[in-house]
Amino acid sequence: MRRALGLLGLLLASGAGAADLDDLLRVLAQARTREVRGVAQVTVNFPPRTPPTRAANRLPTLPVRPALLARNFNVVRVGPELQVGRTATRYDLTPKAGSAARWVVWVDQAWNLPLAFEERGADGAVARRALFTKVNPSPVKATVKVPAVPRGLGAAVARALPGLRLPPGFTPVALRPAGNRWEVTLSDGLNTLALVTAARDVQAAPGVASRRVGAAFVWLTGNLPAADLTAALSGVRQVRPAELGTFFADLSSNP
Repeated sequence: MRRALGLLGLLLASGAGAADLDDLLRVLAQARTREVRGVAQVTVNFPPRTPPTRAANRLPTLPVRPALLARNFNVVRVGPELQVGRTATRYDLTPKAGSAARWVVWVDQAWNLPLAFEERGADGAVARRALFTKVNPSPVKATVKVPAVPRGLGAAVARALPGLRLPPGFTPVALRPAGNRWEVTLSDGLNTLALVTAARDVQAAPGVASRRVGAAFVWLTGNLPAADLTAALSGVRQVRPAELGTFFADLSSNP
């Protein structure tokens, strides 16, 4: 009997988590076409900025990729709580694997739009926080586009950097040239990392790992523990930027 009740509890919890995820994804989808405006404070502690806090009239756009978020995060609804004097639902987002940052998003219950969010690293330190101190009477129209992931990008990155071990949950979603180097954006649905191949090394800093391979360098930067960043690059045997150049040329000629 106890075992049956325990199994039922697990099934109910799983169902509740799926419902919470679906509700949050609907909120984030709506946030592509409507947004709250007002007086906001945006604090960025990672990467470090001076000063860390700035004023804005809207929240920064979250780099959400819904399918990856659904695959890589557990989502739990909490609340209600008050944000800027309005009733909000709190959603806690925790990575299912690895040491990526966890997030909290507060959603206005009447408007069904984000009122605040917070990102915390694996050590619990606040990396980024954005919230309203005052909101306008009603939301306004917005346009947020999420570019599709180029087909074959993951395979191209694997050919360019044999031995690369992507951190749990992360996958290549974008590629761009940056001067004499290439930059690949990795995403787990909400967190992003920058993977760079270059002729020069990068300055040491928190959230930065680099590895020299032959005459080239590969960097990985983002809000992950140093050991995780280093481990991702430790097996890279070659750096073949031409593979990325060929892929980008093919992509540009076949948009």
